[in-house]
Amino acid sequence: MAGLSFAEEGGLENSTENCGRSSAPASKPAPGRKAAAKLPEAGIQATAEKVLRSFNTWAFKREQPSDPQLMLRFIADAVAGQEPIPFVLYWGKGPRSDVGAPEIQCLDFLGAMSSRLQAAYAPGAVLTLIFTDTHAELNGHAKQDFQRYFAAVKAVATQRGIETCVLGSLVKTAGHLATVAPIEETVSSETLSLLLASAQKWYHGSGTAQEGALAYLRMNLIEQRVVEWAFPRSIFVTFNGSDLRGLFPRQLPIFYMYSLRRGFGVKPWFLPSESASANCAHQGHQPSPDAS
Repeated sequence: MAGLSFAEEGGLENSTENCGRSSAPASKPAPGRKAAAKLPEAGIQATAEKVLRSFNTWAFKREQPSDPQLMLRFIADAVAGQEPIPFVLYWGKGPRSDVGAPEIQCLDFLGAMSSRLQAAYAPGAVLTLIFTDTHAELNGHAKQDFQRYFAAVKAVATQRGIETCVLGSLVKTAGHLATVAPIEETVSSETLSLLLASAQKWYHGSGTAQEGALAYLRMNLIEQRVVEWAFPRSIFVTFNGSDLRGLFPRQLPIFYMYSLRRGFGVKPWFLPSESASANCAHQGHQPSPDAS
């Protein structure tokens, strides 16, 4: 499993321009723009706490964040520079190659969280979707299918002011950071069991479901470090629960969020095109079927 294959981006290649480290909020104002007045330390902390309260509510979160104090520190750093609060999340590929009602409802739900935050803090938030092309390729999706799907999601996201980039390109750009980590470092037997159950449902690549689950795990252990490098001061959002914490960036605070609305946790790309109905709401607290 040491040699992992990463997809070429083709038409989505420009999704990584100005993404990650290159698009991190600047410490100096853009040309022709005046720097914001520096807040006193007490004001920074009070504003950061207000920002955290604005989105860290049960209207959006499915459980408590992994590290609220680290999250507060990242928010305070952005507030000190009067910069948007950066959020980043994986966006995967399911059976469909079209954008349907679930994707639109999910993006609007993310937008609602961003609007709630902006009401408390004028610079607002910057949200970035990371398209997991590497996972889609591993799971046996045709390249043209996942490229078509991600391009369609990008178009809808861009209309809503949400940024995008491609995970495979981030991995390549990271260079030497994209190395395989020992599985024994972080992953529990419970996590392995969850990934195997997921692979048995969604993996259609070569080899067995167990081989697919292990390859997927090794990918995530690479990619969590790449995301930390590309988005070093961002809050990592996931529609998964904390039972898969070992797959997410270790150095970033994790915000466990509902996907389409409060009480609903199924990822939009796994739902039928028009399926955002209440008859699926009971699935909201079940383990999600894939880490991306």
